[in-house]
Amino acid sequence: MRGNRLRTRFTVIAISLLVPVCAAVGAFAIQSSSSRIRVEGLSSKGVLGRADVRNPRLAVTAEEGADLAGLEVRLDGNPVHTHQAGGRLILDIPSFAEGKHELTATSRSGLPFLDDMSRTFTVDTTAPKLHLSPTRATGPGAPVTVRGRVEDASQVKLSVAGAPVAVGDDGTFSRRFEKPPARIEVAATDAAGNVTREHVNAIVPYPLTRAAHLTAIGWSSTEVRNPVLQLVKDKKLNAVELDIKDENGEVGYDSSVPLAREIGAVKNRYDAHEVIETLHGMGARVIGRIVAFRDPVLAQASYRQGKDHRLVQAPDGSPYDGGHYGTLSFTNFADPEVRRYNIALATEAAKLGFDDILYDYVRRPDGKLSTMRFPGLGDQTPEQSIAEFVADTQSRIQPEGKYLGVSVFGIAATRPTEIAQDIPAMARHADYIAPMVYPSHWAAGEYGVANPNDSPYEIVDRSLADFAKQVKGTRATIVPWLQDFSLGVHYGPTEVADQIRAAAGDGMNSFLLWNAGATYQEAALTTLR
Repeated sequence: MRGNRLRTRFTVIAISLLVPVCAAVGAFAIQSSSSRIRVEGLSSKGVLGRADVRNPRLAVTAEEGADLAGLEVRLDGNPVHTHQAGGRLILDIPSFAEGKHELTATSRSGLPFLDDMSRTFTVDTTAPKLHLSPTRATGPGAPVTVRGRVEDASQVKLSVAGAPVAVGDDGTFSRRFEKPPARIEVAATDAAGNVTREHVNAIVPYPLTRAAHLTAIGWSSTEVRNPVLQLVKDKKLNAVELDIKDENGEVGYDSSVPLAREIGAVKNRYDAHEVIETLHGMGARVIGRIVAFRDPVLAQASYRQGKDHRLVQAPDGSPYDGGHYGTLSFTNFADPEVRRYNIALATEAAKLGFDDILYDYVRRPDGKLSTMRFPGLGDQTPEQSIAEFVADTQSRIQPEGKYLGVSVFGIAATRPTEIAQDIPAMARHADYIAPMVYPSHWAAGEYGVANPNDSPYEIVDRSLADFAKQVKGTRATIVPWLQDFSLGVHYGPTEVADQIRAAAGDGMNSFLLWNAGATYQEAALTTLR
């Protein structure tokens, strides 16, 4: 009896294992439980965008054990080459045409193990069009409203500065920023995943500014300071450009920036609060000049401390010989510590009440690039690194409501790599570019002018017209440095007035006058209303 019971139990089990197989075959015959074919790589909305078709990854899959080799796949009725990999049938489709398509899969074996499949989808590689209106603010850091319109997309996800924004039925949108970032990114994404990205730099009108240069030592001398202040009182000037950090690396006021104090840069030649209060009381603006990367004080201190990464170096790693500037004169614009030092001074000055921060020597040393090394530069070009530095500064001082200017060589408009000053790149992050178009500094024949020093109107007019082209479409305006000194040719009121007239002819009514001794030609200046 025991043996018979065992045989019986085995027989029952065997039958129970066979029954589902037979039932499954019958099920295919009546189409009740066959393996369903699925297509990987198609979204639920059945739309392929630009990124999808650039590297198409469509594959056919089915329930485990299904014979995919027996499938014939067609796209719009045409056979598609396939290959199996990892239990998937990969579709070898090199490219897709724009528009609607049908993908089908049918069994070639005739065995009813797989359902036929038909999927329709659309290829849409056209990104939405994004139109941004000019964005204006009353001053740096003032509230702005970003407005625009999106078209050529049935469904659009829009984000401004990373936050979603509602789009009206007509495609228009707007968003207000009480405290706008320096650069506002706008992205429109359609149903196919195609993205259009734009950015907004708020246009901030730069006030009419007519300024004269004054050193920290010059301010401390009544003989030097008072004639400049008299020009302000007489409404010949409405601003004074005063050195914060000069060509020697010395900081003119009692700065609290730790590195400035550590390296002995602080000279305390004037009281910043008192200067700002005095000039603002006269209705004048105060422009703080920071000589950025020509900095002998920081360079020498860094060399003594063994921090050579802060220095521009020769190819062998020794300090770069700055030519007529001398060894240990230029610091490394690519070094984070050097950048932070200058930005800290700029931020401190903005908080103190300086109206503008104006960088000078925001460049590499002149000379062959092959003779220099910039530790930390990486894959960037010097031009990209310096433009990035300007952007970093803007993000710090714009919230303080201050303008940022950048002094540049006159040759930078046509030869940006010569000293690493890419004007359009810098102009995207500055409120104004201040080209030094001194006639005495141009070589014979520049801009078709035989002797620029003898032709102040012609050389200033032509060079500034070139700069105007360079900043077109950016947030920046042009505020030129003009020559009020004699070098080779005597410059009196006529020569200075010719430069002012040439700048005005190019639509540039603001200017900065340079004279190292702060002796300015009053007769060249008209009275401001």
